[in-house]
Amino acid sequence: MEQAVDDTARTYAHPKGIEIDLSAVERMDTFGALLFERLKRSWKGTGVEPQVKGLAPRYKVLIEEMGRMGQEPPPPARRHEAILERFGHETVNVAADAAALLNFVGASVAAMGRVLLRPRSFRFTAMVNQLDRVGLRAVPIIVLITFLIGCILAQQGIFNFRRFGADIYVVDMVGVLVLRELGVLIVAIMIAGRSGSAYTAELGSMRMREEIDALRVMGFDPVEVLVVPRLLALIIALPLLTFIGSMSSLLGAGLVSWGYGGITPDVFLDRLKGAIDMDQFNVGMIKAPFMAATIGIVACLEGLRVGGSAESLGAHTTASVVKAIFLVIVMDGVFAMFFAAIDM
Repeated sequence: MEQAVDDTARTYAHPKGIEIDLSAVERMDTFGALLFERLKRSWKGTGVEPQVKGLAPRYKVLIEEMGRMGQEPPPPARRHEAILERFGHETVNVAADAAALLNFVGASVAAMGRVLLRPRSFRFTAMVNQLDRVGLRAVPIIVLITFLIGCILAQQGIFNFRRFGADIYVVDMVGVLVLRELGVLIVAIMIAGRSGSAYTAELGSMRMREEIDALRVMGFDPVEVLVVPRLLALIIALPLLTFIGSMSSLLGAGLVSWGYGGITPDVFLDRLKGAIDMDQFNVGMIKAPFMAATIGIVACLEGLRVGGSAESLGAHTTASVVKAIFLVIVMDGVFAMFFAAIDM
C-alpha cells in the first residue's frame, strides 16, 4: 500500500489540480487514513491543495485527526535558568517538601491515635516482623561499625593527648562523646541508610504495583496499615541499637586504650565512672526515639510519593536517605543547644 501511494505521487508529480473521490470507500482504518494523509501532503508540497469529495461522515473525524498530526509547534528551546531563578525554584521545592512532611506527620499521629482507640486494629505481627528486620538483623553491623569508631577515637585521642602527658583524659573524651553524641548519631545514620532506604523501596514498589490503591479501595488507611507498624518498630529498635552500639564503642575504646595506650581495663573503668554520669547516658537515649521517628516518617513519605517508573523509585530512595541523614544531624544540633540551655 505504501508503494502504491509513492507510485501515485510520482506519476502525478506536477498536477494542475487534484480531486479525490472517496465515495466508493466502505471501510477505513487508521492505517488507511494515514496513507491518505501521506498522499495529500505529497501533493501539498508542490503547491496543489487536493479536493476531497464523497467522504463518509463517520470517517471525517479520523481524517481530520490525521491531518493535525505533525502540525504541532515545536517545543520551546530549553533555556538556562539564572542563579537567582534557580534559587527561587529550589526554595519553593523545599517549602513544598516541608509542607508535605508536616502533613504526613499529622496523618501518622492521627493514625496512631486511631490505633490507640481501637487496639484490635493494630497489626502487631507486622510490627514484630519489622522489629526483627530493622532491629535484630541490624545488630551485627551496628556492633562492628561502632566498635571500630570507638577504636579510632581512642587511638587518635591517645596519639594526640600523649604529647601533653594526658593519656588518661582519652577515657573522659570517649565516654562523653560516645554516650552523649556519637553513639546515637552513628546508629541513626546507619539506620537511615539501611532501614530507611528499605522502607522507601518497599512502599515505592507497592505504589508502583498499585497495591496501596487497592488498600484504599478495600477501605483501609495505608498510613495505619503500612506506616504505623514500621514507625513504631523503628522507635523501639533505635534506642536499643543505640545502647548496644554505645557499649560496643566503649569496648573498642577500652581495648585500644589497653593495647595502645597502656591503660588497663580497671583504670579505664574507674576513670569512666568518674567522667560520666547518668545525664550523659540519658541525653543519648532521649535523642534516639525522636531520630527514629524522623527517619521513619521521611522514609515512608518518600516511598508513598514514588511514581510509576524505576527512575522515580531510585530518585525517592536516594532522597529518603539524604533527607533523613540531614534531618538527623540538624536534630542532633538542636538537642545539643537544648541540653546545654538546661545545663544537662
